[in-house]
Amino acid sequence: MFLEPSVRSRRKPSLTPMIDVVFLLLVFFMLASRFGTDAMLSLPLAAGGGVYSGPPRLIEVGSNDVKLNGIVVADIVASVAPLTETMNDTLILRGGAETPLQRIVDVTQTLRSAGYTSVVLVE
Repeated sequence: MFLEPSVRSRRKPSLTPMIDVVFLLLVFFMLASRFGTDAMLSLPLAAGGGVYSGPPRLIEVGSNDVKLNGIVVADIVASVAPLTETMNDTLILRGGAETPLQRIVDVTQTLRSAGYTSVVLVE
């Protein structure tokens, strides 16, 4: 008596593990991505194609001092006044390598509170 082997239907591969992997990748990339826009600093000279005119007005902010065109000054607002014709003249602000960011923000706020509207921060 010979027994015939039972014919089994071919088993279909399960898609569950692949779907699990796809969802794990989706969750990973959603959590690792940054959404939203970065804050951008508008540069009036670069963005608007403006032309710089007048004497140089480079303000270097150090950890302990502020320099205007390479000369240490005590009062930056009083020192910048003779170099500007209007309050819209561009002031270029540069921080030193070891200068804390808060120090740069403080000098910028001092200039803005004095009425200067065009302060450009460069590296």
